[in-house]
Amino acid sequence: MRKKNIQKQSDYKIIVVDDDDGIIDSLSVIIKRLGYYFEGVNNPLEAIERIERENYDLLVLDFLMDPIQGDEVVKRIRQFNTDLYILLLTGYKDVAPPLETIKTLDIQAYCEKSDNFDQLILLIESAIKSISQKRTIKKIRDGLKRILDSVPKIYQLQSIGDIIKEILMEILKLVHSENAFILIDDFVGLSDNRKSFIKGVGKYDKSLEELLNMLDYQVMETIGIAKTKGQPVKLEQGVFLPLNSKSELVRTEGVIYLETDNYEDQIEFLEIYSTQAATAISNVFLHSMVNAKNNELEKTYNELKQRYLDAVQALRLAVDAKDVYTRGHSDRVAFYALKIGQAFNLSAEEIERLEAGGIFHDIGKIGTADDILLKTDKLNDWEYSEIKKHPIKGANILSAVSMFKEIVPLVLYHHERMDGKGYPYGIKGDEIPLLARIISVADAFDAMTSDRMYRSKLNLEEAKKQLILNAGTQFDAQVVEKFLVILEDFDSLQKEIDEMCG
Repeated sequence: MRKKNIQKQSDYKIIVVDDDDGIIDSLSVIIKRLGYYFEGVNNPLEAIERIERENYDLLVLDFLMDPIQGDEVVKRIRQFNTDLYILLLTGYKDVAPPLETIKTLDIQAYCEKSDNFDQLILLIESAIKSISQKRTIKKIRDGLKRILDSVPKIYQLQSIGDIIKEILMEILKLVHSENAFILIDDFVGLSDNRKSFIKGVGKYDKSLEELLNMLDYQVMETIGIAKTKGQPVKLEQGVFLPLNSKSELVRTEGVIYLETDNYEDQIEFLEIYSTQAATAISNVFLHSMVNAKNNELEKTYNELKQRYLDAVQALRLAVDAKDVYTRGHSDRVAFYALKIGQAFNLSAEEIERLEAGGIFHDIGKIGTADDILLKTDKLNDWEYSEIKKHPIKGANILSAVSMFKEIVPLVLYHHERMDGKGYPYGIKGDEIPLLARIISVADAFDAMTSDRMYRSKLNLEEAKKQLILNAGTQFDAQVVEKFLVILEDFDSLQKEIDEMCG
């Protein structure tokens, strides 16, 4: 921590000008001990040249010098530099410049020379605080100016590809980076048709397929978190900024990813800019709708949907492949959930959601270490806490793109219990969506009737007893009741499963 503070302090450059080498040597020790960068010059003319060539934050200046005095030094410096903070020193109070001269030359501080440097140290520290505040104000002013300068460019009615590239190029200027991408998702307009778009610059200036292949499960999870929370999500080498624009006519959601480690000081401006960018994107989409020119968007959305679906399906198969004992588990859970949904006379849309929820309910386990998933004996508390994270991880992965929006609650809540003793949130009863309660029963039944590394499977009657025993506490009693009726013809169910997996 001390090293970091010293590094931060050394960002401030102090130049001392005095024709007395003893004063320069003394101030060198003091200023370096304070942690600031120091330069000493005993010739005022040389000092003026240095200040014109280089950037300094603070000038500590002697008044009585040869060949020119301190006030003349300041006059010449102020001709080319009005920002430099100047602290004037004098050893003779009666020959110091009058107050009017100090004001006219914009000399910020004045100090008499003394063997005790305490007053000078206080003035230097005070000067650094003022310089720091001026830097902050300048940073805010410059950041807002860059945003204002860029707004007309990103509000021009251009093609969606051009406007996104313009947005990325302008925001990269704020963080001095070259690599970024935008994922626009969950755009809904007058026709209520969802649109999506993805485009990158720099290393992310790739084809749609190549770019999507660069988004691993951790990136998908982070995108989902940024969208869900509506806040920046900071990474070691970058930051995800949410795109949120909600008007009466259009709604745009998505993220901007900036690959940079130089964003902390600019985060407020990045958030302001991303809001402007989302509005600009909404305008483009709205214009496209009004003019019925959305063929490109429709095609891109369909491609994105299929590619992302393929990517998540591959992740789901990767989860199954991790453990031979659970292979086919997700398909069977989807099958049982579908049957229960039909028994409840659910709508076709709800049945479809149930099936998808069953397929993807364990997708979050892709981020769980193999030595935990494949452990043959009892998990310790830490290992169990890691396992319990998979519903949230799965929900975040699926939240990255809106096409999975409806099944996120099924994945998130399938380990909750009716008595509130489940995870990840400990909700209970009707707080748990019905479809998640159905997945919970289907998941538990298949787990009980499948061999695992740490135990042998239960037979049908033992599994049914467990469902009955835990109805009303772990499971929804009505769901268990419907499922028990379905299980009366278990042989037929088994044939269907064999044909499905066959």
